[in-house]
Amino acid sequence: MSTPPQPPQPADQPAQQPPYQQPAAQAGVPSQPTAYPYPNPQSPPAGAFYAQPTLVGQPGPGGPQPGNPYAQATPFGPLPPAPAAGGGAGRAVLWAAVGAVVASAAWAAGVFLVGGAGDSAELRGYSAPSNMCSSADYSSFKDEYTEEDSSPTRTSLKDAALDEGYCSLSLKKPGSSYADAYLTVQLDLHKKTDPGPEFTATWKKYGDSHKGYDVDPVEGIGDEAYLVSQDTTNGSSSGSRYATLAVRDGWVTYLMSYSTYLSSYDDDKDPPALTDVTDWLKTDTKATLRELRS
Repeated sequence: MSTPPQPPQPADQPAQQPPYQQPAAQAGVPSQPTAYPYPNPQSPPAGAFYAQPTLVGQPGPGGPQPGNPYAQATPFGPLPPAPAAGGGAGRAVLWAAVGAVVASAAWAAGVFLVGGAGDSAELRGYSAPSNMCSSADYSSFKDEYTEEDSSPTRTSLKDAALDEGYCSLSLKKPGSSYADAYLTVQLDLHKKTDPGPEFTATWKKYGDSHKGYDVDPVEGIGDEAYLVSQDTTNGSSSGSRYATLAVRDGWVTYLMSYSTYLSSYDDDKDPPALTDVTDWLKTDTKATLRELRS
């Protein structure tokens, strides 16, 4: 990219999807990688897709029949009528069948309401801070960029389905009037939907749909991590250097992105080497995740 990032805008909440449906793929693929799941560095990603809430108290096909407001609704239709007097053996068999239907209905209702065993979110002790700018560790960059950003952009979200913290910083070298580089960080706690399959598809195979970017797996950070980078400077005074470290740990995703555009520099045309930047991203990501998990 030849122009610096624009200030991020808060993401819209996505439309609700029907229960147990996979989220629809987004149309179009931007040209530069960014925060999961949409590869656009200047647009904070939309939240996770949610299943529609269950309407409580609405009778289904097996709901109470007219004239009997106390009848129990079950997902398998109305319960059989009470047996007539007499016939002890037949009465025992019939009530055993009734008991089996009730037990099955109660079990199915419990699974439906709580999502079934094994569907709970794996948040692993992480919490999304309300101020990501003060919670993220980016100390590795401060020797190169010593000027503090006095007005960074930050957003936060707390929802039953997603907690999110986001920060965008301008990085300046001593004496610079304008930003020499940009740094963004984002933490997402996916509380209803496992982000694993989409995360892997987005980052592991990013180079398949975005030419000119290098994608490398990173060991030792979370369950999986990928480093996406690009350098178009080629020793000249123009071009850009870009790197994103994307991490998934359980149902938690974290991204830290750096970008610099030589045409946006005030006077300095000597940005740090991309190898230095990627080392800083790894160091600061590890430090941030330790802090947010404690």
